[in-house]
This record gives sequence, structure tokens and C-alpha cells, in this order.
Amino acid sequence: QVSLVESGGGSVQAGGPLRLSCATSGSIVRITKMAWYRQAPGKQRELVAAITSDGTTNYSDSVKGRFTISRDNAKNTVDLQMNSLRPEDTAVYYCNAGLYSGSIWNRRYQEVWGQGTLVTVSS
Repeated sequence: QVSLVESGGGSVQAGGPLRLSCATSGSIVRITKMAWYRQAPGKQRELVAAITSDGTTNYSDSVKGRFTISRDNAKNTVDLQMNSLRPEDTAVYYCNAGLYSGSIWNRRYQEVWGQGTLVTVSS
């Protein structure tokens, strides 16, 4: 059983920074992509940032230049550094990973989600 656990959420004033972290556990063979999504009240879940195993990154237009995603392939962790936060960044942030798990005889690819961590930005 593979699981993701986010940490670092909380409340911050507009313009401030916050750092989210995501740790993995379980029988992981290889993680291809890791990403952060967010879902604001009444809105659909949207991609915030993603990173591949070779470090290629992708950001939503709304966070480019303010957020930075990074990962530690040895520890299978991913972080999201959020700077210049805005009230519209308020949402539940979810960690996501696409990974291979299981034994050599029973290997499978799956998308795994964390339980989410709330980020609240006040004006």
C-alpha cells in the first residue's frame, strides 16, 4: 500500500511565503511524475505544478514566478515553495504521484493522492 502525506499548510497573510512538503511511504519502485493540485471551495481541482524524475517542471499560469516545485528522488519527496501568496491561492492542496509499485512479478502503475492540506491566505 502506497500513501502520500502532505504537511506545511496553514494560514498566512497576503504576500507571505509558505512551504508544503509531501512524503511517500510503501513499496515504491519508481516515481515518474510528482505534482501539486489544489481545490478551492466551489471550484474544480486544478494542477498547480508538476515535476518529472529528470527535473522538468510545469506550472499553471497563475503561479508562475511565485511558486517553485522541487523533489528529492532519493527520498521520494516533493515540496512546493509558495511565495507572494494571494487570497485567491486559498485552497486545499493535494500531493499527487504517478508511480510503479509492487514486486517484480506483480508490478503496476498507479496514481496516488494525499489527503490534502489547507492553505488560507488572508488579505
